Amino acid sequence: MREKGKLTYLGRAQTPTTVENITVGLQNAKYNLTCAIDLPDFAADEVYAASSAAGGLRMVAMGFMPRVTAKAAKEVAMSAGARVLEILSHEDKPGFKVQVLREINPDIILLAGGTDGGDQESILENTQVIVESKVNAVVIIAGNSAAQPKVEAILNNSNIKNVRVANVMPTIHELKVKPARQAIHEQFIRQITRAKGLGKLKENVTNGKVIPTPGAVLLGAELLAAGTHNAGGLGDLLVLDIGGATTDVHSLLPSLGELPDEEKGLVINNEKQVSYRTVEGNLGLRVSATGIVETAGPEAILQKVGLSGKENWQRLISYASFVEKNPEHISTSEEEKMFDEAMAITALEIALKRHAGYLAREYDPILGVTPGTPIGRDLRKVKLVIGVGGIFTHSSLEKSFRIIEKALSNPGISLLPHKPQIIIDKNYLMYAIGAMGEIYPNETFEFAKEYFSLQ
Repeated sequence: MREKGKLTYLGRAQTPTTVENITVGLQNAKYNLTCAIDLPDFAADEVYAASSAAGGLRMVAMGFMPRVTAKAAKEVAMSAGARVLEILSHEDKPGFKVQVLREINPDIILLAGGTDGGDQESILENTQVIVESKVNAVVIIAGNSAAQPKVEAILNNSNIKNVRVANVMPTIHELKVKPARQAIHEQFIRQITRAKGLGKLKENVTNGKVIPTPGAVLLGAELLAAGTHNAGGLGDLLVLDIGGATTDVHSLLPSLGELPDEEKGLVINNEKQVSYRTVEGNLGLRVSATGIVETAGPEAILQKVGLSGKENWQRLISYASFVEKNPEHISTSEEEKMFDEAMAITALEIALKRHAGYLAREYDPILGVTPGTPIGRDLRKVKLVIGVGGIFTHSSLEKSFRIIEKALSNPGISLLPHKPQIIIDKNYLMYAIGAMGEIYPNETFEFAKEYFSLQ
């Protein structure tokens, strides 16, 4: 509730998704909310929304250098409601590119290539490939700014839908992904309105905008880390979001924003952008439960909660298989709760170590690296970690803290936070903070600090 420039939390409610008509589920949730806050005549003056519907837009990225294009595409797609299905570069022949585009038939083509003032030939060649493929995709023109008017003219002459945004890599030291990400958000909204009932949802949303849920979580984390024009942010922080299908790690490091180019280094060789997110698509507590078991092995998982023995291994394997087929299942017995806890610790530990950098173990005379040199994203100075996800919402604070502490307890050579403050998003409001923060940044930031007891 917003009143006199302040946001107040009244309550939350949830209900199972109604696939055939999403509005039925929304009405059920609204009814549950009125009961939870004991206001039967409650009506919202403003409505904002996030959705993970439609399974993500299919995206192909086209650029000049494969590693650079892949990195830019990954950063743009993360949190934007898109799935990168193919990376095409100057190393691929035009005929092959045409074939790939026709086979994938993407919803979006991210057309990158060339720093500002750099190569134009590649992006113009890829534009001709798109025209020849005759795919019905929206082209996000995000390459060399000098070449963009020529690219736009070619696509317009062929009646191919396109959007021009800032170059995703204006210099070799910088990624600028937000404009392209916003363009994909808009395409995401157009697609999900085709889902049953979601068109009506969009009509009822105050700003006509439906943000992909992971994107909303990232926006909330960015608001907390950076603050607003009126108030300084909380600084470097981590958000650990573990769900039924994926385990996401968001790291927000405003301290990197002031680094000179020579310290940032080449974009493709490090992870020194302020906002960074990784997604482990095979590590989730329900839809991807067997992925955790297959990645770590039952013995290592059960050790997290002090269990051992082949009988327990088999019971864990059976449980993971069961919840994968029955993702709505809520653990009830003590054994099931221990299995969930063990899998959560394991998924977070793996996701964190894949997200973070590490200490080099060998000499590399070419790169000038010696053993002990930090490589990649250094999270050791992060002092705030926020846990988000169903297992934290439905567990005691003691258990939630234990899960995160154990996931951080064995860093090895990984550059993980050392004894950070742990905060739990008990009511799963981080996505709401992100959605509301775009509209009311100052009020939302103050609410978030109070909600997380971070005054």
